[in-house]
Amino acid sequence: MRTILLGFEPGTLSEAQLARVQALAPDMRILVTRDRDEIESVLDEIEIAAGGFPRDLLPRACNLRWLQQWGAGADWLLRHSEAVELDFVLTNASGVHPIPISEHILAFLLAFGRGFHRAMRAQARHEWFSYDQQKDLFELVGKTMVLVGVGAIGKRTAQVAAALGIRVLGVRRNPAVGAPGVEAMFGPDQLLDLLPEADFVVLTVPLTHETQGMIGERELRAMKPTAYLVNIGRGGTVQERALIRALQEGWIAGAGLDVFETEPLPEDSPLWDMDNVIITAHYAGATPHYNERAMAIFLDNLRRYRAGEPLRNVVDKRLGY
Repeated sequence: MRTILLGFEPGTLSEAQLARVQALAPDMRILVTRDRDEIESVLDEIEIAAGGFPRDLLPRACNLRWLQQWGAGADWLLRHSEAVELDFVLTNASGVHPIPISEHILAFLLAFGRGFHRAMRAQARHEWFSYDQQKDLFELVGKTMVLVGVGAIGKRTAQVAAALGIRVLGVRRNPAVGAPGVEAMFGPDQLLDLLPEADFVVLTVPLTHETQGMIGERELRAMKPTAYLVNIGRGGTVQERALIRALQEGWIAGAGLDVFETEPLPEDSPLWDMDNVIITAHYAGATPHYNERAMAIFLDNLRRYRAGEPLRNVVDKRLGY
């Protein structure tokens, strides 16, 4: 029987959400599971899948026509390149993350500006971090942000940053496409020329063949020693050894990092103990509204699929986004 696989643990989705899925596809079976054996037993019946799906089973899912992933990043295609040639449409959950991630980015900037990264370490030591010790505070107004990646997350980040008085320069694959809050847009080939202007370099780009390791020693040395790097995209876009050296030797002032080359971040990473680094454990996109927003995208796409209309958020599997 034609099947919609919802790759979630039982109880993750509400009865009302499941009823809406069934109402849009009354002639299809709805299977809710993350159990590999159960998925494998009906593999040739799965036409639509949303949420978790074992990537190594994709080549054997001969009737899969559409996979709605529950996250935005599709860098898993770098590890499962065979999926690029398979005959299914891949869509992502772009649109779920702009609010929490833009707020996470601003939290990094505000924390550095007000010295919270040092104040919280002093608090752990029961140490009074007094007024006359505040040497490196700054205001966001009048600062320049180089925003690398101006998709849904980047657009909201630009709007919020501009509202706070930050000058935003955007970098995107097609610089002819502007965005509210972005003063000027540039192509990736112009990034090196922009970096010396930046007080903040913010990375929201996905991990693809084009972006892998795009920030290395050359780029970090081009930044001002008072500048901060913020990465909420993917850890693989930054060459971590070069970043560690840059932070140790003062090429840049600090970094707010939510993503890393290896996750979880190894216990012996020097980043843990750096006073000029704020680490969060890849949760910038976390929000109590996550499943609600992602389900809204899936339901809209399911309606479109059933009506033969183009789907939203289609990923170019060759480009990886």
